[in-house]
Amino acid sequence: MTTPDRIVIDPAIAHGKAVIRGTRIAVTLIVGSLAGGMSFEEVQREYDLTTDDVRAALKYVGEIAAQESVHRLPAAKFLPVTSAARVPEPDLRRHRRCS
Repeated sequence: MTTPDRIVIDPAIAHGKAVIRGTRIAVTLIVGSLAGGMSFEEVQREYDLTTDDVRAALKYVGEIAAQESVHRLPAAKFLPVTSAARVPEPDLRRHRRCS
């Protein structure tokens, strides 16, 4: 079992989400169901999947997560707010109600 054999990304299927080949079952649905507490076997029965399908979904998500990286941004320097930079409060006395 390799991920490309089991996982398909096609704009014409499920709006381009990663799905199990031959189905419209999204990888995110499978992984979300497992994360939500369903057992491996429950996911297989509920969505009529094979063991290899569920494992491919997990492998795919693992590969995506492994590609993620975090790049710290340099600390921003904030300037103090001066009275000139403040937005003046609106003068509500000038506004009259229409009757």
